[in-house]
Amino acid sequence: MSEPILEVKNLKKYFKTNSGIVHAVDDCTFSIQKGKTLGVVGESGCGKSTTGRCILRLIEPTSGSIRFMGEEITTMNRKQMLGVRKNMQIIFQDPYYSLNPRNTVYQSIAAPILQNKLIPGAKKIQIEERVLELMETVGLAERFINSYPHELDGGRRQRIGIARALAMEPQFIVCDEPVSALDVSIQAQILNLLQELQETRNLTYMFITHDLSVVNYFSDDIVVMYLGQIVEQAPAEKLFDKPLHPYTKALLSAELEPVVGANTKRIQLKGELSSPLDPPDECRFAKRCQYHCAECNCGTPPLIEVEPDHFVACHLVK
Repeated sequence: MSEPILEVKNLKKYFKTNSGIVHAVDDCTFSIQKGKTLGVVGESGCGKSTTGRCILRLIEPTSGSIRFMGEEITTMNRKQMLGVRKNMQIIFQDPYYSLNPRNTVYQSIAAPILQNKLIPGAKKIQIEERVLELMETVGLAERFINSYPHELDGGRRQRIGIARALAMEPQFIVCDEPVSALDVSIQAQILNLLQELQETRNLTYMFITHDLSVVNYFSDDIVVMYLGQIVEQAPAEKLFDKPLHPYTKALLSAELEPVVGANTKRIQLKGELSSPLDPPDECRFAKRCQYHCAECNCGTPPLIEVEPDHFVACHLVK
């Protein structure tokens, strides 16, 4: 297997508050192969988006290692990061609030081209040609070039966000719930567009979502997060066929089966949700786990490989 394009080891992000220290991301380790998609799934507040932003250093990590294309980027200064970030881009969750409402489609897409001088000495006609090329790539009609975000629907606004990311010709893109704010029919269009772009440009994605059907359709490997920690990691097919962590099982049981008369038994999670403020050294899922035992209170379970390429953090899975 080739060297991963991204390697994350022991990544941590803590926030200091008046009440204590919030462990938003706590000791996460994973890698992504070039041209593949890593799906990151979990409940709201589990640290998915914070992890993606730390990798891009839009948020500075507290500690840990992030190697991108063989280079350690956590020690890079601002100038060095600007050079690396041309290969690392992000598509934000809300396509409306990620765009400047005062800028037209042309201005929004042209901004990263001009800011990073991607076409040195280019005249306005050359910039416009590049903008139109990107609009065509993402399926945005030329007639919208002078439109403002409020004049477009969510799908078209998200296409602008994708075009802005592609303007830098990146190799790696963090997709931070890029379809969660869209109608179901539009979601399918955007997912198909992202998949087509990956195939034609050999892009690598980190796809953050809470939608299990989307992550199953779109990902090669899946990471399941709970309160800042990775609790299970496996290839998509293996994780859906044989989930091992109790939290993963509960998530999958909530997914509706598209089969008439299907009788899926849903696992009801009960108990108190643990706080990310100064969490004790124990399993963070223990209070909601139906298999909770004394061992669960005796230290945080490590993420271990229980089967080939299948990692689980649970005292009961060995």
